[in-house]
Amino acid sequence: MFPSKFFLVALSSLALIGSVSAFHGDATFFAPGLGACGDQNTANDLVVALNAPQYGNGENCRRNIRVTFQGRSVVAKVEDKCPVCVTGAIDLSPAAFNQLADPSVGRIQVDWDFI
Repeated sequence: MFPSKFFLVALSSLALIGSVSAFHGDATFFAPGLGACGDQNTANDLVVALNAPQYGNGENCRRNIRVTFQGRSVVAKVEDKCPVCVTGAIDLSPAAFNQLADPSVGRIQVDWDFI
């Protein structure tokens, strides 16, 4: 009986690992100021504007996300909403974008998740 219980626990653990949500989409950069979350930020702050669907009614304000691109990553705090971004897309501060790619690129495909 013990092996079957162990097997069920192992399967349950795998199901939990598989349920971790991650997002993929375009990342661009913007000039931060007074964000939709109500805080003032600058181009030097590591902040992000979430797309409108994932920003929702502000329930994700001040949450941190990890953004990855070609082996590089940056942690940024949700401080604004990007009304023109589609689901999965984000708008990074220049400081955050700079840690992932040269700003002359303008737009990159990233993976990100809440942490």
